[in-house]
Amino acid sequence: MAQDRGLAHAALEELLDLGNLPRSTGERVTITGDDPVLPTRYRIGTAGAGVLAATGVAASELWRIKTGRTQAVQVDVPAAAISLRSGRYMSIAGKPADRDFAPLMRFYPTRDGRWLFLHTNFPNLRDQALRLLGARDDLASVTAAIGQGDGEALETMLHDGGACAAFVRTHAEWDRHPHAEAISVLPAVEITRIGDAPPRPLPLGDRPLSGVRVLDLTRVIAGPTCARTLAEHGADVLKITRAGLADSGQLDLDTGIGKLSARLDLREADQHARLRELASTADVFSQSYRPGTLAARGFSPEALAELRPGMVYVTLSAWGQAGPWQHRRGYDTVVQAATGMAEASGGAAGPKHLPVSAIDYVGGNLMAYGAMVALLRRATEGGSWLVRASLATTGRWIVQRGVLDDAAWKTAPEDLPAAQIARLTTEVDAPDGRIRYLSPIVQMSETPARWARPPVPLGYHPAAWPS
Repeated sequence: MAQDRGLAHAALEELLDLGNLPRSTGERVTITGDDPVLPTRYRIGTAGAGVLAATGVAASELWRIKTGRTQAVQVDVPAAAISLRSGRYMSIAGKPADRDFAPLMRFYPTRDGRWLFLHTNFPNLRDQALRLLGARDDLASVTAAIGQGDGEALETMLHDGGACAAFVRTHAEWDRHPHAEAISVLPAVEITRIGDAPPRPLPLGDRPLSGVRVLDLTRVIAGPTCARTLAEHGADVLKITRAGLADSGQLDLDTGIGKLSARLDLREADQHARLRELASTADVFSQSYRPGTLAARGFSPEALAELRPGMVYVTLSAWGQAGPWQHRRGYDTVVQAATGMAEASGGAAGPKHLPVSAIDYVGGNLMAYGAMVALLRRATEGGSWLVRASLATTGRWIVQRGVLDDAAWKTAPEDLPAAQIARLTTEVDAPDGRIRYLSPIVQMSETPARWARPPVPLGYHPAAWPS
C-alpha cells in the first residue's frame, strides 16, 4: 500500500529544514509502505524511512553540485523498519551472526515497586556494576541486590560509580526530568560552522562521496552506522579502534560493511601522531566516545578544524550537549528505559524494549545526513563544520512521529516474509567467510547505493588511506 505524502514525508521535511535544504528537494523522493511493520506502538518505519530519505536527498544534492544532474530517491517503509536491526539479517558462513545480550543485561524489579535496567554488555560495565551492588556474577545475586534498593537512587549510584543503568520512567516522568527539560531545545541533528576555510570542491568520481575520506572513531551501533551510510555513497572510510577495547563482536561486521579497519593506541606517541597525520588529509572525523574523551587527547572539533581547515567533525553523545546528564554513559537500551519508551512498550509483566534498535540506527543516519549537509556547505560556502547528535534527542524525535493504536500494532507480524527479506539481502566473500547482509535501503536512480568493500575483522588493515 503506497503511503500518501504524510508522516514519512513530514519527517523528511523536518530534516530538510534542519539542514537548510529546500523542501523542493524532497519532491524527488518516493516513499512506499506504512506502519505498522513490526509489533511496536512507535512508528519506527516512518522514522527510519524519513531519515533514510534525508540521507538520499543529501547524497543526491552532492551529486548535483558535482555533475549538475539530479536523481530520484526511493525508500520503502517496511525495508526501512527492518534496517533498524540489520544485524539480525547477517549470516557468516551460513550461520546467523551472534547478537545475544549479556546474561545480566535486563530489567530488574526494585524495592519501591519500580524497575531498573542494567547495562552489562561490556565486561568493564558488568564488573563495575557487580562491585557497586555487592553482588556475584549470577542472576539471582544481582536480582536480590537490586531488589534491596529504590530505582532512581540505584540509577544515580551506578552512574556515579562508573557503571551504566536506567531507572524505568514513564514518558510523563521523563518530560518533567531536569535533563529532558534542558535538551528540549536541542534539534535532532545540529550543524554549526566552527571555523573559516575556502570552499573545497568535491573530489571527482562516479559516486556522490567518491574520494571523500572519513575517519570513523566510533563504537557499538549508532556511530558506526553513520560512517557505513557514508560508505554506501562512495566515501573511503577508515575505522580506527584500539586493541583490547571491548567491542560488539560480530555486530561490528554488520556496521563495518564498506570500511577499512585499523588499530591505533592514542596512548602511544607514534600512534597518536599517526592519527593526526591521517586527520590532516581527512574530510570527515566521526566520533562517539563520551564527551571530552578525544578532546583531552588533542582531537577536539576546534583542534581538528585548525589542523585541517574545512574539516567536518561529527560527534554523537548519549544525552546531548546540555543538561545535568551530558557526560553520562548511555546506549539505545538505556535511553529507551530512562525516557519512557520501554515502559510504554511493556505490559503487566514489566517494561520491554522495542523489537529494533531504532534509536541507534536512526541516530547514526541523522549523523550521516548532517555530515553530508556539512560537506555540501563546505563545497559551496567553505568553512569547518561541527555536526552533533545524541541518542536522547533521537529517541525524542522518534516518539514525536506519534504512536499507533493497539489494535494496529499488536497484530503486526514478528518479521517480514522470508522471501521479501531475501530480496533485500546480498552476499559477499569476506575474510570471515561468505557473508550475507541487508543491502542499502535507499534507492538512487543514477548512483545506486552500495558498499564497495566487504566487512572485515577489527584491525584488519594498516592505518592508511587507500591509494
